[in-house]
Amino acid sequence: MKRILGVLLVLVLLLLANLSLFVVREDRQAIITEFGAPVGDAIDTPGLKFKLPWRKAQYFDRRFLEWQGSAEELPTRDKVFIFVDTYARWRISDPLLFFQRLRDERGAQSRLDDILDGETRNAIANHDLIEVIRSSNREAAADESYPDAGGGLEEIVTGRDKIRQDILAAAQTRTDDLGIQVLDVQFRRINYGEQVEPDVFNRMISERQRIADRFRSQGQGQASEILGNMDRDLKRIESEAYRQATEIRGRADAEATEIYASAYNQSVQSRSFYEFLRTMEAFEKTIDPNTWLVVSTDSDYFSFLKASGP
Repeated sequence: MKRILGVLLVLVLLLLANLSLFVVREDRQAIITEFGAPVGDAIDTPGLKFKLPWRKAQYFDRRFLEWQGSAEELPTRDKVFIFVDTYARWRISDPLLFFQRLRDERGAQSRLDDILDGETRNAIANHDLIEVIRSSNREAAADESYPDAGGGLEEIVTGRDKIRQDILAAAQTRTDDLGIQVLDVQFRRINYGEQVEPDVFNRMISERQRIADRFRSQGQGQASEILGNMDRDLKRIESEAYRQATEIRGRADAEATEIYASAYNQSVQSRSFYEFLRTMEAFEKTIDPNTWLVVSTDSDYFSFLKASGP
């Protein structure tokens, strides 16, 4: 009997320990509730904790949590409809207040939908399209490649980053009494509406066409300049070659003349033999066996015939 009572006592103690002891992990925080109402302060330190058996531990995440907005078509101040897709990061800053106001993460997500979507809608409606899509007044990065692409950009006053900060500040103000803290808000994507897209695309095509025409014009000008330089260089080279060829021919003619003169100024016998040889060549070409030749006594032909006789 005593053994049975001892076993029952041990079982009761284990049951009480199981109902009274709980562990808070490092990535969680907890509050104690009694019949659905919170009791005491929040527990934000990890470790083994104790509670009364009839009380219950409610756990909440200590990590940064994600909020995903849905893409909505919103009008800007200048009546242009754009699709805006946002996301945010938040955390549970006060578990006790969070439990009292929102109960759980599902309730928090629903409340953040109302707050962040509403503040985003208000911010977009209070600014022109150019303020939403641009973040600074810096010169366009394409200026180096496209000289005329960024010359006419309109200056902005607020800019996309300032609008995002305004949405974050407004959301933080509205969530202070909910036990949560919105850490960051970002635009995931901003797209033009269906009514605006054709005009925007046509304007982009026209701008790129203008830049392409400018490049083609510059290319044609450079091509003409290159061809002109090529023609000029070709004429200069041809002129220089003609001058050199003329000089070479002149030197060759001078050398030939000098050789002819030198040959002509040799001894009388050499000149006579040369004259005789040329005369014989002329006889061979002009006289055949059936030709009668009548010459005077003072002609060159007769002088050679007389000199060759006995």
